Amino acid sequence: MTSEEKTAIRDQIIEMFDHAYGSYMKYAYPADELMPLSCRGRVRGEEPNRGDIDDSLGKFSLTLIDTLDTLVVLNKLDEFEDAVRKAVKDVRLDNDVVVSVFETNIRVLGGLLGAHVMADLLRQQGNRMQWYQDELLHMAKELGHRLLPAFNTTSGLPYPKVNLRYGVLNPLSRTGTESDTCTACAGTMILEFAALSRMSGESVFEKHARKAMDVLWERRQKGSDLVGTVINIHNGEWVRRESGVGAGIDSYYEYLMKAYILLGDHVFLERFNIHYSAIMKYISQPPLLLNVHMHNPTVSVRSWMDSLLAFFPGLQVLRGDLKPAIETHEMLYQVTKQHKFLPEVRNFGKNFLYSMIFFFQIKYLYSSIKVGDMDKIYVFFQSSHVFSSLYNVENCPNKEKRMDSFFLAEMFKYLYLLFSEKNQLPIDIDDYIFTTEAHLLPVSLSTTKPPCQGNISVRTYKEDLFTHSCPSTETLFPNNPSFAKSIRDSYKYLTGVGRAFRPLPVRFVQWQQFLVLSQTPEMEEVVPHVVQLISPPFLGQTVLTAGPAKFGMDLSKQEHGVKGSIVKASPYTACGPIDNAVELKGRIALVLRGDCMFAAKARRLQEAGAIGVIFIDHREGSNSEETPLFQMVGDGDSTEEITLALVFLFSREGAVLTSALEEHHNVDVLLLPKERQLGCGESQKESKGDILHFIVFRGPAHSETLKQIK
Repeated sequence: MTSEEKTAIRDQIIEMFDHAYGSYMKYAYPADELMPLSCRGRVRGEEPNRGDIDDSLGKFSLTLIDTLDTLVVLNKLDEFEDAVRKAVKDVRLDNDVVVSVFETNIRVLGGLLGAHVMADLLRQQGNRMQWYQDELLHMAKELGHRLLPAFNTTSGLPYPKVNLRYGVLNPLSRTGTESDTCTACAGTMILEFAALSRMSGESVFEKHARKAMDVLWERRQKGSDLVGTVINIHNGEWVRRESGVGAGIDSYYEYLMKAYILLGDHVFLERFNIHYSAIMKYISQPPLLLNVHMHNPTVSVRSWMDSLLAFFPGLQVLRGDLKPAIETHEMLYQVTKQHKFLPEVRNFGKNFLYSMIFFFQIKYLYSSIKVGDMDKIYVFFQSSHVFSSLYNVENCPNKEKRMDSFFLAEMFKYLYLLFSEKNQLPIDIDDYIFTTEAHLLPVSLSTTKPPCQGNISVRTYKEDLFTHSCPSTETLFPNNPSFAKSIRDSYKYLTGVGRAFRPLPVRFVQWQQFLVLSQTPEMEEVVPHVVQLISPPFLGQTVLTAGPAKFGMDLSKQEHGVKGSIVKASPYTACGPIDNAVELKGRIALVLRGDCMFAAKARRLQEAGAIGVIFIDHREGSNSEETPLFQMVGDGDSTEEITLALVFLFSREGAVLTSALEEHHNVDVLLLPKERQLGCGESQKESKGDILHFIVFRGPAHSETLKQIK
């Protein structure tokens, strides 16, 4: 293909994009989508309900957000800056709307992150976006927190839907009754959530996305190493055991491979390779990729393929397995030639184009698309003002009144890249990886370690001295003064009463902890507390071991502890407005750990009138016999105003308490130190040595120095 032919195609692609994007902005914005046949915006609730398709619409200008980084790729930088201003000014994410977690993640969260990366790049170049102050990143973080309640399940797999304002399981949320989700829905979060964690410094997002990936991996069929299509989010059992690489599973495999590239974590590559071997053994029947039963993978369950698997040849090229990739891609191309487009063209053949990008990069199939093909797209999709989907590729004039946001986010991006040389692009495309929605995330994130979690912990010394280093805060957050403050605060904390640093030879540092002067919740001796059930029929005979808090009421100074009836908080995590404040007044609240800090929960419940809080661990199976007790700590802000009695129960002990409440409805408990529980004499305290222990921080290894320290 000559350079003149490529230029002609690029010009036509730009003209088509201007037609589609300009029509959306003129006739539909700020609605989520443009309805091309009537040329007006589609607003959730004002049009006839289309079922699950509408779950991608959240009244957050979906098409605008999804298109932002496409504007940069197409070198429409003036339009990009104007669109970012509109998004910052107009888009709100707290709407009372139930949305798909999967679609909102890949389209909106991914769109915000990709646009932030582009805006930051242009700002650093010095010519544009000088007014930009990471507003899109702040919006992405807000949206991430609004999606987090979906992960509040026993398995760690997310609910398929969430209410942007009320979360899940809230009486006002109108969601939370679902029990199943697709594999792709649960396994297509890691790129966006990990990128958000590493850009924002909040590890909670990546932690939840990794947990979901871990569950899917653990629930694979161990004999075949395949996964099913639909899984129960509560018990992890497979609902649909059909396995393939198309709809319902596709982007799970894609994100395993790309998570390795983006994050540099070999665990994802190892898992992908094991799955890939199983796919090539059971599902691949060249040139076809046919679904099989995960427990009986030698038998195909259907004889046809869906269009979503058209991405898979591109993934094979990315892995380096060219021969089967070429075979499948050629077969898909022949189908495209016969029908003008792939069936299920409501996706506009975007997955097919995605694969083509990789084939073009290895100099294969440059004849696949010609100038005339652009004319076909224009003729068949164009309506009076914009482009519409086709209902049936065998009856092309039969159009639907929808133009999905990914038409602008993916279709035009892939088309433009296919016919552009690297020096014709405003960015170096090799520095980025595509999400499944074609949003651009920088591969430089692989050099950034996940945000640090918790306080210093003792680790086994390894030769790789910097394996567990924190990310460079200068890279993540330039000019952010809060990091300097946190360093100063942490140093005061580490060198407080009972702690001292002492330099050792060869750049080692010794940290000594004196038990008698200790003030750190992790290292000082934790005084066990109890939750004692005192109402009939328990009468003090049921005693649950609990951990204390570093803030709130000091129960050791209360002669008789704190007594009260227990009531479950609503919401159970107490991370939002308390709905049952009347019931909680003068009582002790039961609260599930997770989603927000202990202190934040305590403040809300104190405002609601509770006299105490019992926090219950959200980790299934945890118990005080196998897990050391710890003290709950604050959230960095002042906790002096919190005066509640606070204790912590592990999951197994918490289950005893919740079961008692469900059975007897009115249960009175007593919160106090273990040595003062009813019916217990004063216990003897063990004496400890002066020095509890010391920790040697990482530095260059020297065996003689280690011996001296020991």
